[in-house]
Amino acid sequence: MKSLQEDSRVTMSRQVYITHIAAFLPNDPVGNEAIESVLGQIGERPSRARKLILRSNQIQSRYYAIDPETGKTTHSNAELAAEAIRTLGKQGCNINSIELLACGTTLPDQLMPNHALMVHGELGIPPCEAIATAGICLSGVMSLKYGYLSILAGQTKNCVATGSENVSAIMRSSNFSEETLSQAELLAKPPEITFEKDFLRWMLSDGAGAVWLSDTPNDAGNSLQIDWIFQRSYAGELDTCMYAGAGKNEDGSLKGWREYTPQEWLEQSIFAIKQDVKLLNDKIIEYTVTKPLQELVTQGKLDPGTIDWFLPHYSSGFFRDKVHKGIQVAGCDIPQEKWFTNLSSKGNTGSASIYIILEELFNSGRLKKGETVLCYIPESGRFSTAFMHLTVK
Repeated sequence: MKSLQEDSRVTMSRQVYITHIAAFLPNDPVGNEAIESVLGQIGERPSRARKLILRSNQIQSRYYAIDPETGKTTHSNAELAAEAIRTLGKQGCNINSIELLACGTTLPDQLMPNHALMVHGELGIPPCEAIATAGICLSGVMSLKYGYLSILAGQTKNCVATGSENVSAIMRSSNFSEETLSQAELLAKPPEITFEKDFLRWMLSDGAGAVWLSDTPNDAGNSLQIDWIFQRSYAGELDTCMYAGAGKNEDGSLKGWREYTPQEWLEQSIFAIKQDVKLLNDKIIEYTVTKPLQELVTQGKLDPGTIDWFLPHYSSGFFRDKVHKGIQVAGCDIPQEKWFTNLSSKGNTGSASIYIILEELFNSGRLKKGETVLCYIPESGRFSTAFMHLTVK
């Protein structure tokens, strides 16, 4: 029987590798001029905010799990994640041998059962451990961290982690019809939804990503060794910034959906995703870039001079230079020529974004053994952030 000291030495010598990465984006890409025809127009005239927001976020195309001809849903959230995992199978992974399935998403298809169980059901694979992580953008990287820690602790030998989003399901114009009708009756003028709701219709889209984690590296190509995953929440210092299923009170607190009547759910679009844009602009860089990076540099965990690739998941091109300024203030300058993102072509897919960015770079053939990769995943829900450090093996 091993002693605790021996178990500790075994754990410290164990490594965890990302050996395969897959992405799934539903249907054909949707250009900027086609968004309103796919999601639907709210009210009697096109959104006045659309062009301003699209010019700022610099997204040129994105994907929706909606048939543009019929307007019907083509994939559930669980189906998107399952398709990404099936793509891992096409890459040579035996998905019937999955020991741990860890799935993150912002908005699962239902309140219960949890998202990972629904993905497991879609796959129809043999019994395995299944865990769902809640949150917004961080839910995807936290599912990955759960798998990483499980393998590191010797609990499992492999894990499939996913991030997936089907946000278009609640972005359709039909979900806002009762609110616009109510406003028209009250104000006797052409109805418009508030900017905090309209803003996100032009920012968010659908997709899924999956990674195969293993205690052994890939014997037929590159692997990414996970060196560390760092996460910080600043919810104790700041109000909620991005939310759904609630209304925001004047004091900054949230009033949850259960405190509203079903009619109010409709009239106030309570389940719409909302963003406090002023709070976002004021605090997102300080609290998801500068403060956590200062902590990492002070701890000696991060030397910017050793980073070969920086993969930032910023929600909008508007923030690119602001992120750069934030890392400079933190004493962690990484030149923009080392940055890699596909926001403009793949869109902002929330918890799936870092997977979709990683997948494109990993499968591009551009990574060289020994290079280091730093991933940045912020979340504006109540200001939390994650950084992940990888080494190409």
